[in-house]
Amino acid sequence: MSVNPDLRRLDIDIPAQPDALVRLSLLLADEELNLTAAAELIEADMALAAAVLKAVNSSLYGLKGRVQTVHQAVTYLGMREVAAVTFEMGLRAAFPPAPELEPLWRRAALRGLVMGRLAQRLGLDAWAAHSAGLFEECGKAVLFRHARDHYRAMLRAAQHDGDLVTLEHAGFGVSHDALGAALCESWGLGAAAVASVRQHVLAQAGGPLPDDADKRAISALSVVAHGLMTDSANADEETARVAAEAGLAGDALLRIGRQVHEQLGEAARHGR
Repeated sequence: MSVNPDLRRLDIDIPAQPDALVRLSLLLADEELNLTAAAELIEADMALAAAVLKAVNSSLYGLKGRVQTVHQAVTYLGMREVAAVTFEMGLRAAFPPAPELEPLWRRAALRGLVMGRLAQRLGLDAWAAHSAGLFEECGKAVLFRHARDHYRAMLRAAQHDGDLVTLEHAGFGVSHDALGAALCESWGLGAAAVASVRQHVLAQAGGPLPDDADKRAISALSVVAHGLMTDSANADEETARVAAEAGLAGDALLRIGRQVHEQLGEAARHGR
Protein backbone atom coordinates (compact mmCIF):
# COMPACT_ATOMS: atom_id res chain seq x y z
CA MET A 1 0.00 0.00 0.00
CA SER A 2 1.11 3.56 -0.60
CA VAL A 3 2.02 5.91 2.22
CA ASN A 4 -0.22 8.91 2.86
CA PRO A 5 1.04 11.78 0.63
CA ASP A 6 0.79 14.18 3.59
CA LEU A 7 3.38 12.07 5.42
CA ARG A 8 5.65 11.96 2.38
CA ARG A 9 5.75 15.76 2.32
CA LEU A 10 7.19 15.74 5.84
CA ASP A 11 10.38 14.12 4.50
CA ILE A 12 10.40 11.43 7.20
CA ASP A 13 11.70 8.19 5.72
CA ILE A 14 9.67 5.02 6.30
CA PRO A 15 11.85 1.94 5.74
CA ALA A 16 10.83 -0.50 3.02
CA GLN A 17 9.77 -4.01 3.89
CA PRO A 18 12.70 -6.45 3.52
CA ASP A 19 12.42 -8.77 0.52
CA ALA A 20 12.23 -11.87 2.71
CA LEU A 21 9.20 -10.46 4.53
CA VAL A 22 7.54 -9.52 1.24
CA ARG A 23 7.81 -13.14 0.12
CA LEU A 24 6.71 -14.43 3.53
CA SER A 25 3.66 -12.14 3.44
CA LEU A 26 2.65 -13.67 0.10
CA LEU A 27 2.96 -17.17 1.54
CA LEU A 28 0.93 -16.23 4.64
CA ALA A 29 -1.82 -14.80 2.42
CA ASP A 30 -2.27 -18.17 0.71
CA GLU A 31 -5.30 -20.04 2.07
CA GLU A 32 -3.31 -23.29 1.88
CA LEU A 33 -0.14 -22.17 3.62
CA ASN A 34 2.91 -24.26 2.74
CA LEU A 35 4.68 -24.54 6.09
CA THR A 36 7.77 -26.14 4.58
CA ALA A 37 8.14 -23.38 2.00
CA ALA A 38 7.66 -20.70 4.67
CA ALA A 39 10.29 -22.27 6.94
CA GLU A 40 12.72 -22.66 4.03
CA LEU A 41 12.19 -19.02 3.07
CA ILE A 42 13.20 -17.87 6.55
CA GLU A 43 16.16 -20.25 6.67
CA ALA A 44 17.42 -19.00 3.29
CA ASP A 45 18.33 -15.70 4.96
CA MET A 46 21.05 -16.82 7.38
CA ALA A 47 21.11 -13.64 9.45
CA LEU A 48 17.32 -13.56 9.72
CA ALA A 49 17.10 -17.26 10.58
CA ALA A 50 19.75 -16.89 13.28
CA ALA A 51 17.89 -13.94 14.80
CA VAL A 52 14.60 -15.86 14.71
CA LEU A 53 16.10 -18.90 16.43
CA LYS A 54 17.74 -16.72 19.07
CA ALA A 55 14.39 -15.08 19.81
CA VAL A 56 12.43 -18.35 19.82
CA ASN A 57 14.95 -19.89 22.23
CA SER A 58 14.63 -16.96 24.65
CA SER A 59 12.86 -17.45 27.97
CA LEU A 60 9.84 -15.50 26.72
CA TYR A 61 8.66 -18.51 24.72
CA GLY A 62 9.28 -21.01 27.50
CA LEU A 63 10.23 -23.97 25.30
CA LYS A 64 11.55 -26.99 27.21
CA GLY A 65 14.30 -27.88 24.75
CA ARG A 66 16.52 -25.84 22.47
CA VAL A 67 15.18 -25.38 18.95
CA GLN A 68 17.84 -25.91 16.28
CA THR A 69 15.93 -25.13 13.05
CA VAL A 70 13.07 -22.95 11.87
CA HIS A 71 11.19 -26.13 10.96
CA GLN A 72 11.38 -27.20 14.61
CA ALA A 73 10.22 -23.78 15.74
CA VAL A 74 7.16 -24.05 13.49
CA THR A 75 6.41 -27.50 14.94
CA TYR A 76 6.58 -26.26 18.55
CA LEU A 77 5.07 -22.78 18.20
CA GLY A 78 3.05 -22.81 15.00
CA MET A 79 3.55 -20.72 11.89
CA ARG A 80 1.85 -17.61 13.23
CA GLU A 81 4.25 -17.09 16.11
CA VAL A 82 7.30 -17.97 14.03
CA ALA A 83 6.15 -15.57 11.31
CA ALA A 84 5.60 -12.89 13.94
CA VAL A 85 9.12 -13.40 15.32
CA THR A 86 10.43 -13.13 11.75
CA PHE A 87 8.60 -9.84 11.27
CA GLU A 88 9.91 -8.66 14.64
CA MET A 89 13.50 -9.38 13.60
CA GLY A 90 12.95 -7.73 10.22
CA LEU A 91 11.46 -4.68 11.89
CA ARG A 92 14.35 -4.35 14.32
CA ALA A 93 16.89 -4.76 11.52
CA ALA A 94 15.29 -1.87 9.62
CA PHE A 95 16.54 0.56 12.29
CA PRO A 96 20.04 1.24 13.64
CA PRO A 97 20.65 -0.33 17.06
CA ALA A 98 20.18 2.09 19.94
CA PRO A 99 19.87 1.61 23.71
CA GLU A 100 16.80 3.86 23.73
CA LEU A 101 14.97 1.48 21.38
CA GLU A 102 15.68 -1.74 23.29
CA PRO A 103 12.78 -1.30 25.77
CA LEU A 104 10.50 -0.61 22.79
CA TRP A 105 11.46 -3.89 21.10
CA ARG A 106 11.05 -5.85 24.35
CA ARG A 107 7.58 -4.40 24.85
CA ALA A 108 6.75 -5.14 21.23
CA ALA A 109 7.66 -8.82 21.55
CA LEU A 110 5.65 -9.27 24.74
CA ARG A 111 2.67 -7.22 23.55
CA GLY A 112 2.51 -9.15 20.29
CA LEU A 113 2.44 -12.47 22.13
CA VAL A 114 -0.17 -11.29 24.62
CA MET A 115 -2.45 -9.91 21.92
CA GLY A 116 -1.95 -12.86 19.56
CA ARG A 117 -2.61 -15.53 22.16
CA LEU A 118 -5.50 -13.58 23.62
CA ALA A 119 -7.06 -13.30 20.16
CA GLN A 120 -6.54 -17.00 19.56
CA ARG A 121 -8.30 -17.90 22.81
CA LEU A 122 -11.20 -15.59 21.93
CA GLY A 123 -11.58 -16.81 18.36
CA LEU A 124 -10.40 -13.53 16.81
CA ASP A 125 -7.82 -12.93 14.07
CA ALA A 126 -4.65 -13.92 15.92
CA TRP A 127 -2.25 -12.80 13.18
CA ALA A 128 -3.83 -9.35 13.00
CA ALA A 129 -3.65 -9.06 16.79
CA HIS A 130 -0.06 -10.28 17.04
CA SER A 131 1.20 -8.00 14.27
CA ALA A 132 -0.72 -5.04 15.71
CA GLY A 133 0.97 -5.55 19.08
CA LEU A 134 4.37 -5.98 17.48
CA PHE A 135 4.14 -2.81 15.38
CA GLU A 136 2.29 -0.62 17.90
CA GLU A 137 5.28 1.57 18.83
CA CYS A 138 7.25 1.28 15.60
CA GLY A 139 6.53 4.93 14.73
CA LYS A 140 8.81 5.88 17.62
CA ALA A 141 11.67 4.04 15.92
CA VAL A 142 10.92 5.93 12.69
CA LEU A 143 11.15 9.29 14.47
CA PHE A 144 14.22 8.24 16.46
CA ARG A 145 16.03 7.35 13.22
CA HIS A 146 14.85 10.61 11.63
CA ALA A 147 16.13 12.92 14.39
CA ARG A 148 17.98 10.93 17.05
CA ASP A 149 19.04 13.74 19.41
CA HIS A 150 15.80 15.69 19.11
CA TYR A 151 13.64 12.63 19.65
CA ARG A 152 15.76 11.31 22.51
CA ALA A 153 14.97 14.54 24.36
CA MET A 154 11.25 14.05 23.66
CA LEU A 155 11.33 10.51 25.03
CA ARG A 156 12.93 11.78 28.22
CA ALA A 157 10.50 14.68 28.60
CA ALA A 158 7.25 12.76 28.02
CA GLN A 159 5.56 11.19 31.03
CA HIS A 160 3.32 9.04 28.85
CA ASP A 161 2.42 8.55 25.19
CA GLY A 162 -0.22 11.27 25.33
CA ASP A 163 2.48 13.79 26.22
CA LEU A 164 4.77 12.30 23.60
CA VAL A 165 2.21 12.69 20.83
CA THR A 166 1.82 16.38 21.71
CA LEU A 167 5.60 16.90 21.58
CA GLU A 168 5.86 14.98 18.31
CA HIS A 169 3.20 17.09 16.61
CA ALA A 170 4.92 20.27 17.78
CA GLY A 171 8.38 19.10 16.69
CA PHE A 172 7.67 17.11 13.53
CA GLY A 173 4.10 17.82 12.46
CA VAL A 174 3.19 14.15 12.88
CA SER A 175 2.97 11.64 15.73
CA HIS A 176 4.33 8.13 16.11
CA ASP A 177 0.90 6.50 15.92
CA ALA A 178 0.27 7.91 12.43
CA LEU A 179 3.79 7.02 11.29
CA GLY A 180 3.45 3.51 12.72
CA ALA A 181 0.20 2.99 10.82
CA ALA A 182 1.89 4.23 7.64
CA LEU A 183 4.72 1.74 8.12
CA CYS A 184 2.18 -1.05 8.68
CA GLU A 185 0.41 -0.11 5.45
CA SER A 186 3.65 0.02 3.47
CA TRP A 187 4.62 -3.40 4.84
CA GLY A 188 1.27 -4.90 3.83
CA LEU A 189 -0.26 -5.57 7.25
CA GLY A 190 -4.02 -6.02 7.40
CA ALA A 191 -6.49 -3.20 7.92
CA ALA A 192 -7.32 -4.23 11.50
CA ALA A 193 -3.66 -4.13 12.55
CA VAL A 194 -3.16 -0.77 10.82
CA ALA A 195 -6.22 0.70 12.55
CA SER A 196 -5.10 -0.58 15.96
CA VAL A 197 -1.65 0.99 15.57
CA ARG A 198 -3.15 4.27 14.36
CA GLN A 199 -5.69 4.41 17.22
CA HIS A 200 -3.70 2.95 20.11
CA VAL A 201 -2.70 6.17 21.91
CA LEU A 202 -6.25 7.53 21.79
CA ALA A 203 -7.87 4.21 22.72
CA GLN A 204 -5.49 3.56 25.63
CA ALA A 205 -6.23 7.06 26.97
CA GLY A 206 -9.95 6.30 27.14
CA GLY A 207 -10.89 7.42 23.64
CA PRO A 208 -13.04 5.53 21.13
CA LEU A 209 -12.08 2.39 19.24
CA PRO A 210 -12.16 2.24 15.41
CA ASP A 211 -15.57 2.24 13.75
CA ASP A 212 -15.38 -1.13 11.97
CA ALA A 213 -16.32 -4.15 14.13
CA ASP A 214 -13.29 -6.29 13.22
CA LYS A 215 -10.96 -3.35 13.78
CA ARG A 216 -12.60 -2.55 17.12
CA ALA A 217 -11.88 -6.04 18.45
CA ILE A 218 -8.15 -5.87 17.71
CA SER A 219 -7.93 -2.34 19.12
CA ALA A 220 -9.69 -3.54 22.27
CA LEU A 221 -6.98 -6.17 22.75
CA SER A 222 -4.37 -3.40 22.50
CA VAL A 223 -6.04 -1.56 25.37
CA VAL A 224 -6.22 -4.73 27.47
CA ALA A 225 -2.57 -5.63 26.79
CA HIS A 226 -1.51 -2.09 27.67
CA GLY A 227 -3.35 -2.25 30.99
CA LEU A 228 -1.78 -5.61 31.85
CA MET A 229 1.75 -4.62 30.84
CA THR A 230 1.67 -1.31 32.72
CA ASP A 231 -0.11 -2.81 35.73
CA SER A 232 -2.72 -0.10 35.39
CA ALA A 233 -5.02 0.48 38.34
CA ASN A 234 -7.80 1.07 35.80
CA ALA A 235 -7.26 -2.19 33.90
CA ASP A 236 -10.57 -3.74 34.98
CA GLU A 237 -12.54 -0.61 34.16
CA GLU A 238 -10.83 -0.10 30.82
CA THR A 239 -11.33 -3.75 29.87
CA ALA A 240 -15.02 -3.51 30.63
CA ARG A 241 -15.26 -0.33 28.56
CA VAL A 242 -13.55 -1.65 25.43
CA ALA A 243 -15.24 -5.05 25.71
CA ALA A 244 -18.65 -3.41 25.61
CA GLU A 245 -17.59 -1.19 22.70
CA ALA A 246 -16.17 -4.14 20.74
CA GLY A 247 -18.96 -6.57 21.57
CA LEU A 248 -16.72 -8.90 23.58
CA ALA A 249 -17.31 -10.60 26.92
CA GLY A 250 -15.55 -8.37 29.45
CA ASP A 251 -15.04 -11.00 32.16
CA ALA A 252 -13.58 -13.49 29.70
CA LEU A 253 -11.41 -10.82 28.08
CA LEU A 254 -9.83 -9.81 31.39
CA ARG A 255 -9.53 -13.36 32.73
CA ILE A 256 -7.86 -14.73 29.60
CA GLY A 257 -5.67 -11.66 29.28
CA ARG A 258 -4.37 -12.11 32.82
CA GLN A 259 -3.78 -15.82 32.25
CA VAL A 260 -1.77 -15.23 29.08
CA HIS A 261 0.25 -12.39 30.62
CA GLU A 262 1.01 -14.41 33.75
CA GLN A 263 2.01 -17.48 31.71
CA LEU A 264 4.44 -15.44 29.63
CA GLY A 265 5.79 -13.68 32.72
CA GLU A 266 6.29 -16.99 34.51
CA ALA A 267 8.18 -18.45 31.56
CA ALA A 268 10.41 -15.38 31.37
CA ARG A 269 11.13 -15.39 35.12
CA HIS A 270 12.10 -19.04 35.22
CA GLY A 271 13.67 -19.31 31.76
CA ARG A 272 11.62 -22.33 30.84
